[in-house]
Parts: sequence; C-alpha cells; structure tokens
Amino acid sequence: MCGLLAYLTDPSAQAAAGLVDAVSGASHLMRHRGPDEPGTWADDTAAPAVVLGFNRLSIIDIAHSHQPLRWGPPETPDRYVLVFNGEIYNYLELRDELTRTHGAHFATDGDGEAIVAAYHHWGPDALHRLRGMFAFALWDTAERELFCARDPFGIKPLYMATGPAGTVFGSEKKCLLDLAATAGLDLDVDERAVQHYTVLQYVPEPETLHRGIRRLESGSYARLRPGGTPSVTRYFTPRFAAVPFVAGREQQRYDEITAVLEDSVAKHMRADVTVGAFLSGGIDSTAIAALAMRHNPRLITFTTGFEREGFSEVDVAVASAEAIGARHVTKVVSQAEFVEALPQIVWYLDEPVADPALVPLYFVAREARKHVKVVLSGEGADELFGGYTIYREPLSLKAFDYLPRPVRRSLGKASRPLPDGMRGKSLLHRGSLTLEQRYYGNARSFSDDQLRAVLRGFRPEWTHTDVTASLYAASDGWDPVARMQHVDLFTWLRGDILVKADKMTMANSLELRVPFLDPEVFAVAARLPFDQKITRATTKFALRRALEPIVPAHVLNRPKLGFPVPIRHWLRAGELLDWAYATVAASQTGELVDADAVRRMLDEHRTGAADHSRRLWTVLIFMLWHAIFVEGSVTPRIEEPHYPVQL
Repeated sequence: MCGLLAYLTDPSAQAAAGLVDAVSGASHLMRHRGPDEPGTWADDTAAPAVVLGFNRLSIIDIAHSHQPLRWGPPETPDRYVLVFNGEIYNYLELRDELTRTHGAHFATDGDGEAIVAAYHHWGPDALHRLRGMFAFALWDTAERELFCARDPFGIKPLYMATGPAGTVFGSEKKCLLDLAATAGLDLDVDERAVQHYTVLQYVPEPETLHRGIRRLESGSYARLRPGGTPSVTRYFTPRFAAVPFVAGREQQRYDEITAVLEDSVAKHMRADVTVGAFLSGGIDSTAIAALAMRHNPRLITFTTGFEREGFSEVDVAVASAEAIGARHVTKVVSQAEFVEALPQIVWYLDEPVADPALVPLYFVAREARKHVKVVLSGEGADELFGGYTIYREPLSLKAFDYLPRPVRRSLGKASRPLPDGMRGKSLLHRGSLTLEQRYYGNARSFSDDQLRAVLRGFRPEWTHTDVTASLYAASDGWDPVARMQHVDLFTWLRGDILVKADKMTMANSLELRVPFLDPEVFAVAARLPFDQKITRATTKFALRRALEPIVPAHVLNRPKLGFPVPIRHWLRAGELLDWAYATVAASQTGELVDADAVRRMLDEHRTGAADHSRRLWTVLIFMLWHAIFVEGSVTPRIEEPHYPVQL
C-alpha cells in the first residue's frame, strides 16, 4: 500500500526545469501513504520524458521490492519501470505460473514483479489474472508507452490530468494540484460536479471538483505515449447473472459462499507484518474477523464509538471479539476531537465526501496503527450480497407493478398535496416512479427544490441520470435488486465507501484490505437469485445462512444500522454547531452557495424546527474543502508520519 506519481512530458512543450525535483516534492505531499521509503526515477534527469515518484509502505518482501521497480526479460532486463499501489494476493501463484510456463526470473520475493512479468507475457489481459487491489503506472522503455490501471472495483484510487506540458497520474489529487503549473492543468471548479456532489454526497467517477483533473475509473486501464492523450479501456464490467437454486441443494450454494470467503480471507492475510481487523457490530466485519482468526489466533480487532449514549456499537463489537477469541481495542471519540480533526480529514480526502462515518474511521485507523500495519474490513458485502435495506423496496412496491403507467402517475400526482410526513405519501410517490427515476444509489441529500434554494448555479438538467443512465441501460432485464446493486457498485461503493476506506486508513499509514471485494467472491455472489438476497424479513439472506457456523448468534440476524454518528445532535449545541456557523461566515463560496440559505437551515436545525443534518453536513464539508483547496484560507496541521518500519 503506497502512493504513486507519474509525469509524462509533452515533447512539443519546453522542458520544465527541475522536473525531477518537482515530482519528488509533489510525491512528498502523500508521504503518509508510504512513510517507509520514498523513491524517484527518471529516464533522463536532464530532459526527462517520464518521471516516476513513489512512497512505500512496506508490507511484503520488506527488505527488497523497492520502487520504482525495474524488471525485464533476460534480453532487456530493465525494460519496464513500475510504481504500484496495492497488493496482489495471488502473487505467489502468478510467479509460479510465469516461471513454469514462460521461464520468468525474479530478483525479489514481492508482488510487484508479478505484475510486470504478467504484463510482459500477457499484455493487458494480465489484469484479469490479478486477484487484489491495485493502481499502477508501468513505463515500457522499449515501446515508450505508459500503461496505467485500476483494480476491478476501484479499491485503490488513480487521478489523471493532461495539460499542454504533459500528463500526470497520481494516487492523490493534491499531488496533481502541486504540479498544475508545471503541466498547465485547468483548475477551475467544475460546477456540474459540485451539483452532483451536493445531491449524492460524493463526487461520482470519473469527475473531480477540478475541471481539469479526472479519475481513471474502476476496472479500467489507460495507455499513452509522449505527446498523446490517455486512451482509456474498460476491462472489467460486473454482471449479475442469477442462477436459481435447485430444491434440496440449497446448502451446497451456501457452502460455496463459505468456501470462497475462507479462500479470500486466507489470501488477504498474506503479509510480512502484523494483520488486524476492524470490527463493528455487523455481520460483515465479524465474519471477516472470525475467518482471520483461523490464520492468526492472536488477532487484534478495533472499533470506535462516541461520547454519547446510543451512538456506539462498541458493546456489540466487544461481545463479538470475546465470542471469536480476539483481543479488542476501542477508541471513543469526543465532540471536541471530532471538530478539531475535520480540516486534516478533508485535506486527506482530496475530494469532499459528506459521510460523517469517515470521521470515526479516521480515529479508529489512527488507533489501529499503534498496533498493526494492515487491517481487514467488511466493505463490499452489502453491494455483492444485497445488504442495504433500500434493496427491499421492490418488495414493498410490488403491487404498483401491476398497475398501468397512467394510473401510477395519477397516484403520484395525488400524493403531492398531502402533508409531509403523512402516512402513505412517500409510498404513493415512490410507487408512481420507475426504478430508474427513484433510485439514485445509496444516498441523496437534496431534492431539486431544496437544491435550487442553496446552489446559485443550479441546473435542472444536471441530474443523477448523468451518472446512472448508462448503468441502468447496461442492466436492462435484470431483477430490480441486481440493478440497484449494479448502480451501487459504480456509485456509492466507489464514490463513498472505498474513498473513505482508502483515504482515512492511508492518512494513518495503515493498509486496509477488503476480502469481500475479490473477483472470486463476486463470481459466487453474482449468481444469487433475488430471493437469496432479499426477503420481507431480512437482507443478505444467503450470506447469513452461509455464515451461521462462523458468526456469533448475537450478530447473525442483527439489523443493519450503518455507523451511527451524532451530527444531528451536535449540530444543535456545542463545538460542532459553533464550527458550522463560523464555517458559513468565513466561506468564500458565494458564487456557488447561498450562505444566507445555509444559515437559515442551521437556525431551523438548531431550534429543532427541522432536521437538516445531512444537507447541512454536505454543504459544510464542501465549504471546508473549498477553503482548503481553492481559497487557501484554511491550512490543516499535517504531522509527519512516524512509525516503526515493521509492526
């Protein structure tokens, strides 16, 4: 787990003086991703065509596998240069196959050489053979081509931007911002991306809030040569293809789920450092921790909670750790700590994410890093196995499917004059809509009317369909739950869940691994029929049945709660409310946001006249992001990472 930076110059541009130093300096901004060892490589330090920067967090083959990594076949031993962020969990199997079938030779015991050798022999098809999380840039000195790729689900980030003087790829956007003048990048704020963020609570890929910087999407690779622009190809598209259960053979399918999870966790435990696990009160993290205990009986688990009754899963996590025999560590977060950390957290994020759960994640990662260097976690289970409560909506709206469209539209119109909060109003409204109209993904902060009141440049044509239309088109004919899962894999998962997981752990130089997001696990989950994911009584039905022998009974059928964060209460009194008013007063976002409207929302929320907590949080985090990355009026205090090389 590391941070990479790749700068490919444009031959027609005047060579930038000190480009190697500039890349090295920009790389230093993400030193938290890899405090163990920095590295820079250039093909020609006087007038380089390509410069690669790297920060290493040593996990596998600690004494070797330095990056930028050189590798090649015997006839051209230094043909390729690699910078790589992530882990390839089947690297041992790949190295063995490449040695047997192609006579490949390796100078290290790490996974980086497996990537390069696989690419040399199989080309881009090698990406289908990699079982892991990754973002990498690979320079081919013979072809003079840069090849960059991200893992199938987007676990690891990769930003990219092209300007008159060159193209830059990097693990963190702040590094590209630092090189903007050198490359000539467009740093204007993208107003459409701002509107998408405000509705969805995250910036959907491939957008960022800077117009000239984009993200290489999950499951995609890019190729480019000096003077060209990136040519992007999607190599992985997740497909849900249900296979009905055969009566009497249900247990075989549940055993298949158990077996593939056991195998995934076993491979995710591969490391030359200590591996721990995050443990909440839910079934997903508990299952991963219980399976990890089979490989490390001294496993340490970690959770966090708040100094407010009712906003903590600590007690359930402690009971789960005791039940599986793990040593457990808890971090309790105060409101003062929460507020103080916000500028640093948003700086680490690069892009605003209005999910309050990322704040406790930051703190539990900081606590975990005192004990371990790698943690396992349960992200992805909900998207793969049908875990969100909203996935049950097609069952509650089933009766509407039998009504003609004109009748459904009439019911929707009839619901409009009903008082807000009246029983049945929401059901009639949502039942009148198609799935494509009503389901944005797992988050929506503002209605159009609310958005119009807050955003000065509101454009009704910039809607969620910008993001979801192609996803629904690709899933036409699937059952409604599979279509919702497909939308979430491309939106909520990679826009919120995986961004906060990567950025909050990497902020603390901690590697997070997600065994559910494994191609083999997905292949099993994708075959589950509708009724093995969602029932009227529960979610993740098949997964729960598969985990009965593994997960403690008090967790197995516990309803999904999400991570409870008390912002609704804290935005009514105390340090967070004071911070909110001060943030609005100081913000220079006047061209984008109506500060008076936000203050009115704060006043209404403070007095209890309305609950605006989610909408307020979305706008406040944007204002803080703008203050850091656009105005420069807030400078977070970023400490130098200092950890032992190995834990």
